[in-house]
Amino acid sequence: MKSFLYFIGVLIVIFVIFQFIPSYEKANPTFDKTKEIKISKDLKSIFKKSCYDCHSFETNWPWYADVAPMKWVVRRDVVEGRKALNFSIWDSYPNAKKEELKKKIFRSINLAMPLPQYLWLHPDAKLSSDDKKKVQNWASNGKGYIKMEVR
Repeated sequence: MKSFLYFIGVLIVIFVIFQFIPSYEKANPTFDKTKEIKISKDLKSIFKKSCYDCHSFETNWPWYADVAPMKWVVRRDVVEGRKALNFSIWDSYPNAKKEELKKKIFRSINLAMPLPQYLWLHPDAKLSSDDKKKVQNWASNGKGYIKMEVR
């Protein structure tokens, strides 16, 4: 019993020390709203529900984004998500980049996004098949499909 309590004490000390290890800054920078993506209200609500936490400057930071080790994961995912695609600055992207991003959105909406670990804590972000079709229709400029290059 004594060794178990010692073990628990060591874990608590390690947990407390982890809280002082820095991570990415948790921030929502101000941005020019005129650069934000311009889409229908229906599509925007889908994106806000399932994408904006990682792919915009409008992240809703959960409480666990301040607690190690989760803070490292959450903050990294947001930083990397914003680098890959940021709906808050969509209109500042060149048209060629927008089209490339749309292709990536089209592909990833069925396979990888939202991330499974995000859905564990945000089950309401799961996209319905109807939501996926709407996003893919937008991403394909109304065609419903995208011609993919095979490399």
